[in-house]
Amino acid sequence: MVKKGILDILKGKFLVSGDAPKNWLFIIFVSFLATVMIGSSHSADKKVHRIAALNEEVKELRSQFVDIHKDVQRLKLESTITETVAANALYPSEEPPRKIRVKSKEETE
Repeated sequence: MVKKGILDILKGKFLVSGDAPKNWLFIIFVSFLATVMIGSSHSADKKVHRIAALNEEVKELRSQFVDIHKDVQRLKLESTITETVAANALYPSEEPPRKIRVKSKEETE
């Protein structure tokens, strides 16, 4: 009995027997589910690779930001500014700055 059932499956009799439309619908449904599963797996793999590439790009950009920020901090130093403007014969003042106060009309009255 089991041997006959296996032979019927191998010969494909379940595809041409009286209840074959039910079997064909099931086969088509399983094939559709397999296709959807394979497609979603490929989509997930693409997203994982994209995320990895974006993470690498973020690391690279962060490294560039740190380098540029370091250079900007160095350029903002008073000694660097003094050296840069010395080429144009500009030097720091010997006198400290004075505060200028402007009196409004209300203060003078």
